[in-house]
Amino acid sequence: MNRDISTPESEADIKPPVSVVPMQHAAKRVILTMGGKGGVGKTSFMLSLAEWFASKEITLKLLDLDTENKTRGSLSHYFGRAARKVNIHTAAGLDSFIDYIDDGISIVIADMGASSGQVTYDWFDSMFEDVQALGVGFTAIGIVTPDSASVESVLSWAAHLQNRVQYIVVENAITYPADFTYWRETEQAQVFKKALHPVVLSMDFRLPELENPARQHGITLGAIADRKHDVDELRRASLVLRAQSYRRRLFQEIENAKHLLLP
Repeated sequence: MNRDISTPESEADIKPPVSVVPMQHAAKRVILTMGGKGGVGKTSFMLSLAEWFASKEITLKLLDLDTENKTRGSLSHYFGRAARKVNIHTAAGLDSFIDYIDDGISIVIADMGASSGQVTYDWFDSMFEDVQALGVGFTAIGIVTPDSASVESVLSWAAHLQNRVQYIVVENAITYPADFTYWRETEQAQVFKKALHPVVLSMDFRLPELENPARQHGITLGAIADRKHDVDELRRASLVLRAQSYRRRLFQEIENAKHLLLP
């Protein structure tokens, strides 16, 4: 009998309940954030991920599915029309994945909102097998912080998505120093790691005097690092150097997961 990863009886009982045909090579890839708890840094990571792809001259499509975040803090706030805003709370909301993949784009990045869980679970239950048959692979990105609620959110998504996606978990140090004890040591998190083998990355604590105005004005880390903006308070040499350091270290982390990000 297959069991949910969130309620294991023993390590030997950890078996994904979804029958998935193994893919030798995904020709195309959808990368989505695991929504749930807000304010954990999902969009911050996805911004840097988009810039990592740009640094490699890889064409992709950005989908802003965070309908709750109508102004600051969403992908469309930073990238404008380059990030299409999509309301997924409709019968075919997530079919936008298919439309862009079919339109010749090999990579789609989708930033999910906090209330997108059930919609996403239902879509995977009804559409996954047919979409996988098109050669599409899925990577789910979860963000954990020292707050236990962020960990529970990632585990809840994983319990529903199971082995239909591959996993990247980002430890986001939103405090300094950051204590990830709950994520690293709790039993359910250990079960998740053993069953579904996420690649774990680190994202540094960012100084509020850099992060807050960047969010307010919709300026990416790369734009600050390269001085491609007109906000005076973010042109200070120390903040430019900080942005360059944050970007460099995060790009190094992303390289460790590139096999889950490229088709």
